[in-house]
Amino acid sequence: MREFGRDYEVLVLDDASTDETAKVLDRYRRVLPLRVLKEEHRAGYPSAVQRLLREALDRTSYPKRDAAVLLQADFSESPDYIVPLLKALEGGADIVAGVVEQNGLPAPRAVRVARRMAPWVLGRAYGGAPVSDPLSGFRAYRLIVLKKALAEFRGGPFLETDGWASNVELLGLVAPHARRIAEAPLTLRYDVAARPSRLSAVRTLRGLLHVRRERWESHTREGKQ
Repeated sequence: MREFGRDYEVLVLDDASTDETAKVLDRYRRVLPLRVLKEEHRAGYPSAVQRLLREALDRTSYPKRDAAVLLQADFSESPDYIVPLLKALEGGADIVAGVVEQNGLPAPRAVRVARRMAPWVLGRAYGGAPVSDPLSGFRAYRLIVLKKALAEFRGGPFLETDGWASNVELLGLVAPHARRIAEAPLTLRYDVAARPSRLSAVRTLRGLLHVRRERWESHTREGKQ
């Protein structure tokens, strides 16, 4: 981000971690514009996403200019891909979705199975999505679009599902307010994870059944950047 020459802030949610997360983050406070949010009791992925996005909205003075980029804290989604997303936003897109082109080796078996079965489980909700990979949560959102999408919830929860299903659900909430949606390629790196993946193929696919009825408004899907 420094090389890109844009102002930025890193928001991290410590979801009641029992390891040395707080200690590790303290070292980064000295060199990064870092803000740490903490949960006293584990809230889980959808609650973490909701709190972080609302924090980003609360902290911006320029929602039409600023954006929020979501990525996993285990770096399976590399920060190296952030700049291509932001360049697409500066090109006029309101949402830029990371599209998984391949999984870095070794990809956990549960991930491979879930990705292979997800299009079948989701049916038209997968094929009709405004992005070619609605499962990925690695996306950039212009904050004004998020603000419009979340206004009706009046501070209440806006995600009801977990995991990949919540990524589909969030896209369904925000996409109707976007003028343009673009994509950028993404390679997942499971070989850099500090711990084994907790993803369960059965639980993930069962969760996707809850968003199978998602109906998308018509959007022109732009090519990958």
